[in-house]
Amino acid sequence: MEQARTVVEMRNITKRFPGIVANDNVNFKLSKGEIHALLGENGAGKSTLMNILFGLYQPEEGEIFVNEQEVAIDGPNKAIKLGIGMVHQHFKLVHPFTVTENIILGSEPKKWLGLAVNKKLAYEQVGNLSKQYGLNVDPYARIDEISVGMQQRVEILKTLYRGADILIFDEPTAVLTPQEISELLVIMRNLVQQGKSIVLITHKLKEIMAIADTVTIVRRGKVIDSLPVAGTNPNQLAEKMVGREVSLKLDKKVAVLGDPVLEVKDLVVKGRSGLNALNETSFVLKRGEILGIAGVEGNGQSELIEALTGLRSVAAGSIRISGVEVAGESPRKISEAGISLIPEDRHKHGLVLDFPVRENMVLETYYQPQFNKNGFMDFDAIDEHATRLVKEFDVRTPTIMTEARALSGGNQQKAIIAREVDKNPDVLIAAQPTRGLDVGAIEFIHKRLVEQRNMGKAVLLVSYELEEILQLSDRIAVIYEGRIVGEVNPAETNDQELGLMMTDYKQPQGGSNIEQAD
Repeated sequence: MEQARTVVEMRNITKRFPGIVANDNVNFKLSKGEIHALLGENGAGKSTLMNILFGLYQPEEGEIFVNEQEVAIDGPNKAIKLGIGMVHQHFKLVHPFTVTENIILGSEPKKWLGLAVNKKLAYEQVGNLSKQYGLNVDPYARIDEISVGMQQRVEILKTLYRGADILIFDEPTAVLTPQEISELLVIMRNLVQQGKSIVLITHKLKEIMAIADTVTIVRRGKVIDSLPVAGTNPNQLAEKMVGREVSLKLDKKVAVLGDPVLEVKDLVVKGRSGLNALNETSFVLKRGEILGIAGVEGNGQSELIEALTGLRSVAAGSIRISGVEVAGESPRKISEAGISLIPEDRHKHGLVLDFPVRENMVLETYYQPQFNKNGFMDFDAIDEHATRLVKEFDVRTPTIMTEARALSGGNQQKAIIAREVDKNPDVLIAAQPTRGLDVGAIEFIHKRLVEQRNMGKAVLLVSYELEEILQLSDRIAVIYEGRIVGEVNPAETNDQELGLMMTDYKQPQGGSNIEQAD
């Protein structure tokens, strides 16, 4: 069998940022018609490498060959001319524009001697491209009226419209439902069947096993291995990625339920637009259980967390902690009533990045007697406290005086979890607790959440990762447009059924045992 032609070769690529070598003498090859996965933990250097290929960064050392010719890629425009396109994790679309207007932006077909845009031809071209690659996108739809999955297809069409034969997908499934992920994998297969070559940047082992031909593992800026996916398995990949054996299966005893500790009834909360983000939302959380909230991003999850922690005012309804009404109370009072939060955005809401680790460990408790003497912070007590937490939660930091921003994403998250768990809350809210983290950090965090549940605490898990929801939860509530539309037992459902519930798909009668909310 003839060996496939090499369409991209990156030789001895080195890229440095202040205080870090992001890519250290990296070699990478992509063959024609191949899906090549770049696997690595958060901060391993995989996105940096592909940003170099797309011209967003310039390497200090190394050479790049495209179609066996050495090239200098000094910017994205040069990359596009060479047939390289990149589908970014955060879409770069103009929301009031139509699909077609976004796709042709900067490369519009002209008429009248180049004085006007030939809109008819543009809509025709986009429609034909969409059909050719099985993308099924409406060229006339406005971006703000289509789903996240469809927006991603628009990004793919943008690269194809500009003639890309080499496509880079950066964490493409981060915000998709299971159905959208399945559809994306089909699209990727269609693309390679039509002669395209794909680089898939991801830390999701399941997707690599499902779609990739080859996988290159990057750890701390160096290539650890490059091998055919058919000759490996998720456990081996996880071990190569992290550098130690990792358990991908969570051992969890049957939940021993206690009394209700968090009771939310008919909660109404306004969103930033002034419309209701939560519409009479009700649920009960008991001691000794993990309740997972599943839903497509933007269906009221953030507003729910903010209302529960006192960061957003409540228009109507009730929030009770151990029978005590806390709706509308201050964040400090709610925290003292027994709620702790692992926030969705660790940089914006979890840490003060310019503070040292020790001060981040007492952000919510610095005023309490054990850390405060006559109005002055007791740094001896704080140092002792921070040192204990760093050791107990394996926060890898040079010292407790190191600024929080210098820690890796996984260690920043461990520091937040250490602080919140140490407060000994009755209710621990974990919002996207493992977003962007590698399998080693995920394993650690999952074990800690289950520990809390086993100690009789109540855990409210809000995650867009359905695998995480299914693995951790004892009970799952599905949220859609600010309402709980159903509850399921994780043992009696799967990601496909949950995905349908998350889009409010109504099963035919007798087709499901899901009980819809009133």
